[in-house]
Amino acid sequence: MAYRAGMSVAPHGLHHVTAIASDPQRNVDFYTAVLGLRLVKTTVNFDNPSTYHLYYGDEAGRPSTLLTFFPWPSVPPGRQGTGLTTATAFGVPPTSLGWWQRRLTDRGIDVDPPRDRDAGDAAEEVLTFRDPDGLVIDLVAASGDARSGWDGHAGVPGEHAVRGLHAVALTERLLEPTAGLLTGLLGMDLSGESGTGARFTTAGDTPAGTVDVVADPARNRGLQAGGTVHHVAFRAPDGETQARWRTELVEAGLAVTEILDRRYFTSIYFREPGGVLFEIATDQPGFAVDEPLLELGRTLKLPPWLEPDRETIEAALPPLCRP
Repeated sequence: MAYRAGMSVAPHGLHHVTAIASDPQRNVDFYTAVLGLRLVKTTVNFDNPSTYHLYYGDEAGRPSTLLTFFPWPSVPPGRQGTGLTTATAFGVPPTSLGWWQRRLTDRGIDVDPPRDRDAGDAAEEVLTFRDPDGLVIDLVAASGDARSGWDGHAGVPGEHAVRGLHAVALTERLLEPTAGLLTGLLGMDLSGESGTGARFTTAGDTPAGTVDVVADPARNRGLQAGGTVHHVAFRAPDGETQARWRTELVEAGLAVTEILDRRYFTSIYFREPGGVLFEIATDQPGFAVDEPLLELGRTLKLPPWLEPDRETIEAALPPLCRP
């Protein structure tokens, strides 16, 4: 399907990535104590309150820094393949990859040697590893990223701290349908091609503004379960922009949800042609709407419509020691 170009909404880059984990405590320990991210919100999956929804990011949980998880203790392992987001990349300072390789190796984590990969009009240096559930994480030496990350925590000095999201990689059976949506409906630019893949970026200096798409028609369909990405969210600065974007997506023939209240932002969801679930989330109101900045993530927060069921919800959740 060809999508018309010239949408009225300017792209603002990635808002967050949400993945599926198994053990919630192991997940918290890895992303806070190893990667040095801040647990900025402990809540539940609003569509299935029997599981946590854990948010990690910089000190305030700003959009573009967020990786979130639905941890289901009994979830089976997923399988990488087409129709999935197959890698999530964080930006780190350009000289930090060696430091991160040593830190991860010292903690018994298998890390691929740093490598150069094509990045459109340049090359970027990348360090790849997997989290305890097998989720593929890239650390990218990102020059020009002014974000500070969560500075100086968990033994990660500020000069090496993870800055925030950098990119996501999608694996698809075909390139063109997804490429057409990214450029025609999400306002991204084709910034480079390499073999069967292509890179799409947002204009300007957006630090989390890259989507890589690899076409592999011979590869099996992926299985979304433990250690895989559930969905990728893009930023809308406000509700008015989100509503206009939704109208244009519907007019283009996509099945888009109604605007949903996620407490810390509002969201719409739709699937791109290859099957990956996309979300568009607002920047506001943010994570300090229901607890002070200094106390983010320390207690279980529920939205007003679930608060009457707090006792039942808490009884069903596994114990969790938070930083």
